[in-house]
Amino acid sequence: MPKLKTKSGVKKRFKLTATGKLKHGVAGKRHRLISHNGKYIRQNRGTSVLSKADTATVKAWAPYGLN
Repeated sequence: MPKLKTKSGVKKRFKLTATGKLKHGVAGKRHRLISHNGKYIRQNRGTSVLSKADTATVKAWAPYGLN
């Protein structure tokens, strides 16, 4: 069997927690922030855990795990 390719974007955007969940940065925080209100900016600070439905898809994109 040949090696499976890893989506290079997944390596950059996601990290595994100790329990196997996926952390990701929240979208919408790069530019055009003046059009967002303060509550939106505060609530999207930091990272959050990916939903269970999306976790299976992202783990298929990284067949050998994330470091």
